[in-house]
Amino acid sequence: MDDPTNTPPVPAALAADGLGKRYRGDWALRDCSFTLPAGRICGVVGPNGAGKSTLLGIAARLLTPTEGELRVLGEPSATEELRARIAYVAQDKPLYPGFTVAETLRIGQELNPSWDQDLAQQIIDQGELRSKAKIGSLSGGQRTRVTLALALGKRPDLLLLDEPMADLDPLARHQLMGTLMAEAADRGTTIVLSSHILPELDGVIDYLLLVQSGRIRLSGDLEDLLDGHQLLAGPAGTELPADVVVERRSAGRRVEVLVRTEEPLSGPWEGGRPSLEELLLGYLRTPGTAGPAVQAQPTENGIAA
Repeated sequence: MDDPTNTPPVPAALAADGLGKRYRGDWALRDCSFTLPAGRICGVVGPNGAGKSTLLGIAARLLTPTEGELRVLGEPSATEELRARIAYVAQDKPLYPGFTVAETLRIGQELNPSWDQDLAQQIIDQGELRSKAKIGSLSGGQRTRVTLALALGKRPDLLLLDEPMADLDPLARHQLMGTLMAEAADRGTTIVLSSHILPELDGVIDYLLLVQSGRIRLSGDLEDLLDGHQLLAGPAGTELPADVVVERRSAGRRVEVLVRTEEPLSGPWEGGRPSLEELLLGYLRTPGTAGPAVQAQPTENGIAA
C-alpha cells in the first residue's frame, strides 16, 4: 500500500538553466539561471530593455530560447495541458476592439474549461464597466481590467503579468493588487509580475528577480535578500572590503554604502537592513561595476554569485 505521506515534490513554477534569447545578433537574455518555487508572488524588476518581457514571453511559451532551458511547472516544452495552466497578460494587452465586454468574457468562458465567471465579473464590476461597451471604446486602464479579468477567470496555476498596472489609477491598482494577493493566498497561484515601478511591488511580492542588461542580478526569497544586505552610513574615507560593497555614494563628509553581508562590520558605521527600493536602486545604479558578478549562479541566500 502506498504511503499517503510520501507525496512527490511540487515542481518549481519556473526553473531556468543557462537561458538565453538572441534577436538578430543581440542578446536580450544571456546565461540566466534561477528557480522560482510554486505558490510565490515574484517581482521581475529591471529597467526598460533589461529583458523582462522576453523572459515572460519564454515562460508563456510564445518565444523559443536561443540557448539553455526554462522549465515551466516542471515541463520542458509546451503542451496543451501546460497552456491550460498558464495565463499571460502582455504589455499591449491585445483584445478584439469590436467585441463588447460581455462578449469578451464569453470567449474566455468557452475557451477555458476551468473558467470562473464570478471572479471575472467581479473584476469587471469593480471598474463599473458596462457589459455592452465595446472594447475599442474603453480607456487603457479599462482594457487592462478586462484583460486581467480574462487572465484570472481562467484560474491558472501560473499567472504571468508584464507591466500590468502601468495605466491604472491608484484605486484600480489597489483593488487589483488585492485580488492578486487573494488568489495567491487562496489557491496557491504563482504570480510573476514584471515592473519598473518599484513602489507598486512593496508589500506585495515575496520573491524577487532583478534583471539587468539581459542577466539575472539577484534572485531569491525577498526576506532572505533583504536580510543579506545592509545599508550603512559613516565618515568619508572609511573603507570596507571591496568584495562586499554593492554601491558607495558620497553625501558630503559622509558616505552611504550598500553591502551584501548580514555580519556586523567593524568601524564607525550606522544603519541596518535596506528597504526593497533601497536594495534595488543600489544594484540598478551600479550595472556590472559592483556587487555580484552578473552570472545568475544563486547561493543559499539567493544572491547571484
